[in-house]
Amino acid sequence: MNLIKSTGTFSFFTTISRILGYLRDILIAIFLGSGPLADAFFVAFRIPNTFRRLFSEGAFNAAFVPSYALEIANGKEQSEKFATNVFSLLILSLLFLVLIIEIFMPLFVFLIAPGFSGNEYKMNLVINLTRITFPFLLFVSLSSFFSAILNSHNRFAIAAAAPIILNIFLISVLLYGNILGDKLVYYLSYAVTIAGIIQFLFLYKYVRKFYLPKFSLKISIDEKVKKFFKKLLPSIFSSGVTQINILIGTIIASFQASAVSYLYYADRIYQINLAIAGIAIGTVILPQLSKYIQNNENEKIITIQNKALELSLFLSIPASVALLIASEQIISALFGYGSFDEIGVKNSANALFYFALGLPAFSLIKVFSSFFFARHNTKLPFYISLVSVLLNIIISVIFFQKIGFIIIPIATTISSWFNSILLFIFLKKENLFKFNLIFFSRFIRIIFSVIIMGFFFNYLIIYFAANLAYEQSYKSAYLVGLVLIGLISYLLIAVLIKAFKISDINLKY
Repeated sequence: MNLIKSTGTFSFFTTISRILGYLRDILIAIFLGSGPLADAFFVAFRIPNTFRRLFSEGAFNAAFVPSYALEIANGKEQSEKFATNVFSLLILSLLFLVLIIEIFMPLFVFLIAPGFSGNEYKMNLVINLTRITFPFLLFVSLSSFFSAILNSHNRFAIAAAAPIILNIFLISVLLYGNILGDKLVYYLSYAVTIAGIIQFLFLYKYVRKFYLPKFSLKISIDEKVKKFFKKLLPSIFSSGVTQINILIGTIIASFQASAVSYLYYADRIYQINLAIAGIAIGTVILPQLSKYIQNNENEKIITIQNKALELSLFLSIPASVALLIASEQIISALFGYGSFDEIGVKNSANALFYFALGLPAFSLIKVFSSFFFARHNTKLPFYISLVSVLLNIIISVIFFQKIGFIIIPIATTISSWFNSILLFIFLKKENLFKFNLIFFSRFIRIIFSVIIMGFFFNYLIIYFAANLAYEQSYKSAYLVGLVLIGLISYLLIAVLIKAFKISDINLKY
């Protein structure tokens, strides 16, 4: 497997999806801003979308791929039997979950957004919208199953491209925002569920090359299936700990007007780098790392783990620095239009600043967790994630009344660094990870490259400050240009001082 090329393929389609996601959110900011309609839609959208992230961005993949890889080694008949049993159980459990939540939606929404209970209009609106969006969970979870099958066969492109469908549907609706008025949030909610159905059908078409999905009521719940589902819940929690922390943040933020919207817009910015530096790398290395572990190929295990860690830091650290330098300018350029006022920009930018401090940790969690998952160990990352989430809740609850919503990104960052450090400590303690000499040499060069890039990018932001101000019409064009200049400068410096070698692109791991 070519790690960099596979990661690049996955990242390319993920980046396209994220760019379309930014366009979607720009349009939402224009038509909905950060008012009550925006808050209501973001809660209704975040609930099923959080499940999408939990399933499709690592959790299901982490539990399924190592188990499925073992069955592939035992032959096509065994792998198809295992996949059919999992697929059938997944359908039944998801149908039951969706039905129960739809029946008890008022209670469910109260638990997710308790701060809305004092506003009857907003509460009823969220209930109605979430009823529309929640079936998305069924289709996107089944889509994640198909994606895991494709990833197991090293077919990353189709799985990475599928989420683009959701953004295309939402953008299509938003183009009629002026005409739809207050009904816009309902049309957006219907678009979410319809997009989930189309995504399911899209992946179904491609997965049939490797596995023909079959639903059967005659489910054989053998030890292999039991083992998989025992791993699934811990992997959902540990792989999706960042998203769980964000969801908890949404619950707490619902007690402050517009805070849900501020956090949503900030969250959207760093997600593109997380998708590339954490999710993409963790997803790509898992099938190959599982294979090497099965065959006890220790040298290859050490090499691929070090390269994955190196690549994650190479991508996440400069992104973190750039976001710290230009958080307000980035929020303003992307979302500072129409109903999204200057106060909204400043509050979202403050949230983004503190999320940015945690960006390397968010990525490291994804990478370190995959080292455990490849060894069928989901329990230890689960326990660490559980402690991390509890730490997040404690910090958020204690300080929320004193400093407001800004404690949420602070608490998320603190708990994430705690999580990543603990994962690393236990990897070393269990002798599951060893540094090679190349890593230390590269890491020093990466830090040096980031420092130079940081000074240069900060100079650019100061020099073009007037062009990036809130009231400027072409600020987004200037920002894109400055980001591209900063990125190119970082890559050139990295190549010159050998923090990254062009020859690495063709290396196989």
